[in-house]
Order: sequence, then C-alpha cells, then structure tokens
Amino acid sequence: MSTSGRSRNLVAGVDSSTQSTKVVVVDAESGEVVREGRAPHPDATSVDPARWWEAFEKATADGLLDGVEAIAVGGQQHGMVAMEADGTVVRDALLWNDVRSASAASDLVDELGGPQAWVDAVGVVPGASMTASKLRWLARNEPENAERVTDVVLPHDWLTGRLLAGGQDRPERWTTDRGDASGTAYFSARDDRYREDLVELALGKRVGLPHVVAPGEAAGRTPSGLVVGAGTGDNMGAALGLGLAEGDAVVSLGTSGTVFAVSDVAAADPSGDVAGFADATGRHLPLMCTLNAARVLVAGARMLGVDQARFDELALAAEPGAGGLTLLPYLDGERTPPLPEATGTLGGLTRANMTPENLARAAVEGMLCNLADGVDALRAQGVQVRRVLLIGGASASRAVRTVAADLFGVPVAVPAPGEYVGLGAARQAAWALSGGNEPPAWDVQDEDVEPGATPSEAVEEIRERYAALRVSRHG
Repeated sequence: MSTSGRSRNLVAGVDSSTQSTKVVVVDAESGEVVREGRAPHPDATSVDPARWWEAFEKATADGLLDGVEAIAVGGQQHGMVAMEADGTVVRDALLWNDVRSASAASDLVDELGGPQAWVDAVGVVPGASMTASKLRWLARNEPENAERVTDVVLPHDWLTGRLLAGGQDRPERWTTDRGDASGTAYFSARDDRYREDLVELALGKRVGLPHVVAPGEAAGRTPSGLVVGAGTGDNMGAALGLGLAEGDAVVSLGTSGTVFAVSDVAAADPSGDVAGFADATGRHLPLMCTLNAARVLVAGARMLGVDQARFDELALAAEPGAGGLTLLPYLDGERTPPLPEATGTLGGLTRANMTPENLARAAVEGMLCNLADGVDALRAQGVQVRRVLLIGGASASRAVRTVAADLFGVPVAVPAPGEYVGLGAARQAAWALSGGNEPPAWDVQDEDVEPGATPSEAVEEIRERYAALRVSRHG
C-alpha cells in the first residue's frame, strides 16, 4: 500500500476493537489506504474508556491525520459506558465479552415474557454480551453506581463524543447510529426507535441515550472543523468496508467468531442464535456471534508446543475428520449457544487418533463447525447464502481456508488483507463528507478458495459428530 497521499480528499476510519485501536487514512475517491497507525488496549473485559482515547491519540500521533477532512469510528459492540451528567464515567466499561451479566440476561428474558416477547420488541434476545443485561447487572450489584448514572452510551459513541468535544469529557450531545444501537437490546431495528421502557426494566430508571444519526449523515464537527461521521458497530463497519452484496455472508474469525449478511428484512429468531441487528446503510444485518474463534487455534498451538505455521502444517497433514476426534471449542464459555460457564470438550479419543496432526485438525474443524452452524442459522432466517467471505486473523491459515471451503457448502473467498472495520468507518466518513445518498463505491479484491478433497459424506459425518457432542454435553 502507498505510504503517502494527497493533501485533500482524505478520510479516516477508526477501528476501536477489544484488543486495539487501528486507524486507516484513506483516499475518499478510490478507497486506497495511504497511512495507518495502531495502539494496544488493556487485555481485560472491563476497561476505563480513557484508555481508548489514549490509544487513539497514540495511533494518530506524528501527523497521521494531516490533511484528513472527515473521520468516523467503528467500535466493539454492546459495551456499557455509564456516565454522570458531566460526562464522568461511573465505572469501567463492561465489554461485550464480560459474561458476569449472564444471570441478569436470563432474568430480563423471563421478566418480559420470554424470548419471543424480546424478539417482538427489539429483534434480539438479551444475552450476557448485550448492554441491557449489563445495566441490570449494575443495578443489582452496584446500586450506588447505578444511582449515579444519567447517560448510557456504547464504546463507539463515547469515542465519537470525545472527538466532537475535542478530547473533553462530553460533547454537546451524545450520538450513535442504528447499527450499533441495535445491539443494546433496547433499540428496535425494525421500528428504528428506542424502547426506553426496557432501559427502565433493566436499570430501574430511564436515562439519557445517544441521538441516532441517520446513515450517511454527520454527527457533527470537531473543534478544528473535521467532519465526524455517525460511526457504527464493528460488524456493521466490516460489512460496509467489504461492500457486502446480497447473497454474501461474512465469516469473521477474530477474537470472536461472527457470521453476518445484509438483508432487507429484520431477523426475528426467538432462539437468540441470530440477532436482528441493523446495518450502517439503512438495511439489516442478521448476525450470529460466538466467543471462540482464532484463539482456539492459538490455544491448540500452545498445547502442542508449536508456532502457528507448524500448527497449520499439522492440521493439513491429518485426514478430514481428524481420525474421529471432535473438539467442542467452548474454551472461554460460549455466547451462541448461551453457555457462559461451559468449557471445551475433546471427544472421540482413542490411542490411534491421539496424534499432533489430528489434534490440530480437530481444533480447526471444531472452530469452523461452530461457524457453519451460524451460516445455517442465517439460512433458517430466510437469508440467501450463495458465497462466504472469510475475514479476520485466522482467515490467513491455509488449513482454515481449506476446511471452510469444504464445510460451508458454498464457494468461499478471502478478501485481500485489510482493516475492514476501519475501512467501513472511513467509507462512512467519506459518505458524510460528500452528503450523497449512497456511500462511495470502493472496489474490494478477493481470492477464491479451492475446496479440499473431502467427500460430501465425510463433511456430513464431521458436522454430525460435532452436533452429537454438543447435545451430549449441553443438551
């Protein structure tokens, strides 16, 4: 990629993820990345939001934003940033992967009348990850802090507000977009409105919520005059960065695993497997999310005492099906299905199949079977899946690509390496800057993956063994 760019028509996109802040500076017309920076976040499930701002300042140091005319933020979904009226943060933000609110989620589901009642209200069934569940946890476990709360925003909202306020505690008004708001469990993507009664159900009172900025509109300007786009959630940002077309489903293999697609119709899944999210363009983004993805492979390599390259070689050296080994990869609990206290299970062990090759293959197949279930769940919601796009760190693995091309049952492609959440945010910034009706058309290159030699009956057996192990362990 080019390391220099023109002094005009530059926009920036921020990806404030669980692990780091990444910023891409992009040519607004072509989508070419001309500069980028990054800085790490604390490795925790609850974080002082000030650390995100510090990471943003580090990532944009040394003139990274010189010549930039507009910026937008793509941020990790669901996190709870609870504040007092002056913008003081009441406690560390609880992130999406903090599962302490699991019992609170279950209670909320029951109190409204069950999963279908939540789907009817807001299109999602609360899980431990969602903001409403975290508000209930706060009310139950830290009532003094809950009493102090006057405003609740999401991580991307907080960073957008900091930009608008020039780094100060609070902007003139907090803003969000319908995509990220739809992950709170108190905003209906179908009706495009908050359900403040559900905030009251969760927290025991109503609080200030961010203004929902329409797709393509600006949230405002920084004190220096930089246009600030609405921003969005990370999955919505990735969808926008990839320019998803109808029939495309994304399988993202990062810290978490997600499966999502764009749709004109809101999902309505009372099982809770598929969330009825909105996207960043005015459409919908049915999505299934797991807690366990790339880190399953990292843990497998550590267990075998090899690096990731050697782990890949071992997995490819094994026969499909790993000699009968099956891994249920719930190493950090699980979000889908909702099993926050679950642990991983390795089934089918025999003396004959306990080899490094089979263990590596079982890890890859187990991780991907979980995501293949997600593809099937989208189809059950009426989403047409004609192609899968693999993104995220684990998509670089040859073993992952080969197994995915067999397991998913449709053509698989891997987009060119890129920070697609940041690119989506940059595309959103360019959209806000132009004032147009549609985001700019940026070309995304991808590479088709050749399927392996796994017969269809072997694929069926792998998935059947996985499903049987899941049922035997968790019903």
